[in-house]
Amino acid sequence: MEFLDGFSAAQIAVAVAATLGAAFIRGLTGFGFGILLVPILALALTPVEAVLSINIMAGLLALTEIRLILREAERSAFVIGALVVVATAPGLMLLNATPANLARLLIALIALSAFFAILLPKRGAAQPGPITTGAVGLSAGVLTGFAAMPGPPVVPYYVGRDIPRMTAKASMIGIFGISAMAGIGSGAAIGVLQWRIVVLGLALFPLVMLGNWAGSLAFGKVSDPVWRGCVGVVLGAAAIAALVKLI
Repeated sequence: MEFLDGFSAAQIAVAVAATLGAAFIRGLTGFGFGILLVPILALALTPVEAVLSINIMAGLLALTEIRLILREAERSAFVIGALVVVATAPGLMLLNATPANLARLLIALIALSAFFAILLPKRGAAQPGPITTGAVGLSAGVLTGFAAMPGPPVVPYYVGRDIPRMTAKASMIGIFGISAMAGIGSGAAIGVLQWRIVVLGLALFPLVMLGNWAGSLAFGKVSDPVWRGCVGVVLGAAAIAALVKLI
């Protein structure tokens, strides 16, 4: 396939399988697309290629869910999203300057940190103060650029509180959509977004839609405790799998 010149058959096969699975989890939990997919794709592609291709897919997916975001998301999601835009470019520049093997290790450790964060005691429904919210937004932006993973600070912020899971899911989807757009823009601005990465992201997007649709069907059929348990399992499995592959 000429439009995927530059990628081997093995790279494309890994991307297809991992994308479909990660999209299903994203539809079920509202997150996990980058956390699951970056460590796997970063073993088949360069870390920069993996991060940018995932941002393309995640950004397009968020655009298809804009009505859900505007209707259900907590207002804090838009504050955090704005801060993500500010902090994404520095994170991507840091990734571009980091040796590939070290970047892969750091990405795996970032995924592991999200798992431990979700194990912290559940808090009340009250929205955290501006300092906590600001720290979540800025750190999510840096992680968006470095690993296409705004999830480690964002997921505990919402899932760790006693709020409706639809509110948590819509808020996370909104932030991740903004972060994906910021990642794409930052990649283009600093000159690391190549056309073949764009083509790969567009080619995989139908699989993202399929997997996300299937996961969304499952979302409506599980209880809140089961859903929160799935969140923890996804985070832990993604981190362990990435670390095992590196070791």
